[in-house]
Amino acid sequence: MTDFSKTRALFHLPDGLIYLDGNSLGPLPKKAVEKTTTTMREEWGEMLIRGWNAAGWMAQPRQIGDRVGRLIGAPAGTVVLGDTLSIKVYQALASALELRPQRKVVLSDNGNFPTDLYMASGLIQSLDKGHELKIVAPEEVEDAIDDTVAALMLTEVDYRTGRLHDMKRLTEKAHAAGALAIWDLAHSAGALPVDLAGADADFAVGCTYKYLNGGPGAPAFIYVAPRLAETVRPALSGWLGHDAPFAFDLDYRAGRGIDRMRVGTPPVLALAALDAALDAWEGVDMADLRAASIRLSERFVAEVERRCPDLTLGSPRDPKQRGSQVSFLHENGYAIMQALIAHDVIGDFRAPNAMRFGFTPLYLSEDDVVAGAERLEHILAERLWDRPEFHKRAAVT
Repeated sequence: MTDFSKTRALFHLPDGLIYLDGNSLGPLPKKAVEKTTTTMREEWGEMLIRGWNAAGWMAQPRQIGDRVGRLIGAPAGTVVLGDTLSIKVYQALASALELRPQRKVVLSDNGNFPTDLYMASGLIQSLDKGHELKIVAPEEVEDAIDDTVAALMLTEVDYRTGRLHDMKRLTEKAHAAGALAIWDLAHSAGALPVDLAGADADFAVGCTYKYLNGGPGAPAFIYVAPRLAETVRPALSGWLGHDAPFAFDLDYRAGRGIDRMRVGTPPVLALAALDAALDAWEGVDMADLRAASIRLSERFVAEVERRCPDLTLGSPRDPKQRGSQVSFLHENGYAIMQALIAHDVIGDFRAPNAMRFGFTPLYLSEDDVVAGAERLEHILAERLWDRPEFHKRAAVT
């Protein structure tokens, strides 16, 4: 049984603050400060360029990728870190489409994060080969999978509602129809058990600054199934994805396995912070994490519905049908969330009307979620949200 009282001590959180936004940006792991300081002073500062060899900077994307892989059910050597999630979406989809040249449909849903859809649209326009991005409602995805689909591209957990797709069932359905399956784990990795190998997923991508607590700007990751890793052609043929980058050949030759999905220079300082953040996961059982997350979210839902009748649950009622976040809806949701933040309860807002709350047992307790609901009740009862400063939209919501 995982002792979450011990993991809470690993994070820095301001006194009196209730942080319900780990689904958007994880808090600072205390070890990350020490690790990044050491990397800057002892490695960058003293080793200078020698750090690429002496400190092993060049190997970090694979080594730390394996640490992420253990949290998402990926075998060693199948996950690599670097670049951004948008780039990794582009890579995965471009490779998938090339593996299914006779098919023209990319199937997704309207609960997918917009950037995934933007990248798909941009790729389709660049290819100019008659591909179509077909977007359906989440509950219509399974019936929409047919023999025209080249790639099924879904985010496992809906960023707005928390709705959870059945990865294994939909991947099986895609494979039965001859399609490939790409999964975005942005709101899954570190939030619930994921088994990419068990689900037989073809590709997966994700970010590390949310539930994995890697910090703002932390690198993304990409997974390629071992059966495909030696045959997929990387659409972005970056220098570090070359089989022998320091041979400086003028012609590109893809690296072995997952290394071919590397593109740019490893973000060494960001990787140092992420490496330290992953220490918090040592000894954490993902089934324990999931059970604790459900307990926290269920308590919050019960408290909010009892205290705040003007709010409507915008997430699946069954906790097994959602990830580690819930949303409540209100026409003045933005202003209410800003007032809540001003009262030291941090969640976030997703247009048009969703207040979003994340439940992260590594550092949240049941007392935290009850106190958060109490403050929300006070803000609504006293209409504290109805002030001009809370209605003014910030650049980031």
